[in-house]
Amino acid sequence: MTSASDVSGASGSDTANWGGFVAAEPALAATVEERFGAFTHHVLATLRKDGAPRTTGLEVRFLDGELWLGMMPDSLKALDLRRDPRFALQANPGEGQSMGGGDVRISGRAVEVTDPARKGRYSEEVKPPEPFHLFRTELTEVVRTRVEDDAYLVVEVWKPGAPVRALKRT
Repeated sequence: MTSASDVSGASGSDTANWGGFVAAEPALAATVEERFGAFTHHVLATLRKDGAPRTTGLEVRFLDGELWLGMMPDSLKALDLRRDPRFALQANPGEGQSMGGGDVRISGRAVEVTDPARKGRYSEEVKPPEPFHLFRTELTEVVRTRVEDDAYLVVEVWKPGAPVRALKRT
């Protein structure tokens, strides 16, 4: 059975699913998805039991209006998210000095999916090694940082329910 938050993607006004972000800011969402699509592995930050940060590699998927995080069974990052769902996800910047499309980060909460039917649909599409943990994300912030005209640092910040704010510095 699908809950209302699975359909709408929002469990409150302070979060949105990937589809909600795409609907609100399609141009920025396309850039963010392109940056994540440029490489397979990215960096996930979670919180350890003692509150210290943990960073680990991760593959992500954008499917059915959701940003999905799949993980090996009982991995430390999965256990971290079960205990405290807050996360930050950094797109792989790639090699060298060029970061075409800029640097992108997504923050939010990860909600573990235990429904066998939903996990089955994900498995059909992604073909992950079994068994696995699957988390659906609820976004609280998306940030893109880039250099414009070789002169300005531009930081674009999106939060659910608000338009993108662009900050420009020399």
